[in-house]
Amino acid sequence: MELKIKKLRDNAKIPFRATEGSAGMDLYACIDEPLTVAGGEKAVIPTGIAIALPSPELGAFIFARSGLAIKHGIGLLNSVGVIDSDYRGEICVGIINQLREPYTITPGERIAQMVIMPVSLIPVTVCDELDETERGAGGFGSTGKD
Repeated sequence: MELKIKKLRDNAKIPFRATEGSAGMDLYACIDEPLTVAGGEKAVIPTGIAIALPSPELGAFIFARSGLAIKHGIGLLNSVGVIDSDYRGEICVGIINQLREPYTITPGERIAQMVIMPVSLIPVTVCDELDETERGAGGFGSTGKD
């Protein structure tokens, strides 16, 4: 199997794994000039690439870069982005500046990481009853101590 990547713009950078043990491939900002994101504000950053996953049983998942998050408060708007196997459009990354200080994204900067993972395509069955478990319908905090 292979992941096919298409450059949509000349200045796009192809993602790659930085080390042999890297789970994710860095995604780069494909912008023509620096973009400052004020504290508490959001932006959608194009990457200049599109992908073709080799199977419907795979998805591409976009995660924040830990360095940007810890050092500068830059996270993803939707926590984790999901790229479906049949999507062929440009991958864009929605970011949010979670701190008060502005942060400037520079052209070609690593803004997120993409991990290819299996997805389960199980059939859905509508039913009237679910099996009983010890937890039951216990929700938030129901399995821990107060």
